[in-house]
Amino acid sequence: MVQARPHQNKIGRRGLMFVLSSPSGAGKTTLSRLLLEEDSNVELSISVTTRPKRPGEIDGRDYHFIDHAHFDAMVKKGALLEWAKVFGHRYGTPRAPVFRALQAGRDVLFDIDWQGTKQLAKKERTDLVSVFILPPTAKELGRRLQQRAQDSKDVIRSRMAKASGEMSHWREYDYVIVNRHTDQALAELLAILAAERLKRERQVGLSDFVRRLQTRL
Repeated sequence: MVQARPHQNKIGRRGLMFVLSSPSGAGKTTLSRLLLEEDSNVELSISVTTRPKRPGEIDGRDYHFIDHAHFDAMVKKGALLEWAKVFGHRYGTPRAPVFRALQAGRDVLFDIDWQGTKQLAKKERTDLVSVFILPPTAKELGRRLQQRAQDSKDVIRSRMAKASGEMSHWREYDYVIVNRHTDQALAELLAILAAERLKRERQVGLSDFVRRLQTRL
């Protein structure tokens, strides 16, 4: 378990892993971006991937784009907290930057699927908070995928076909949000984050703080 050290006479906080998962097109990427803009204490975990860059993506900002040999080496060294194969490409979370952030009391946002979330739950359940994002309707999911204009028709059909299987894992998550309206879904995410930060076990130094209060009564 990663601990954050409180300053003298103050309550510190251990950072948490805030996971968002959803079928493609449910709005997870948009909500992740808005959450990062809204809360400066949250930073994005930048995954490594073997897939090619899409138009507009930047290496080191959106993903770390690496080849299969490099990915294999990271798996072998235990340098990834989780990894999964999605639509023929592999994605993984580098361990070191996540642990540095948690130690500093910062929260780390993960944009990963149910496979990666399951691996994180096995390894780091105490620090994990998971949220599954659902679309309001299947029709709306298809519309959003087409509106992105990033994928071919064959890829869109493949994503739609896979969505049902992905959504079957909603019970494995701590929270579920139906993304009917972006503003409402963002407010719900921020409420979850605020509540999780206040959990007693995440407030490092709380026992000493209460003890000092009691001695002054």
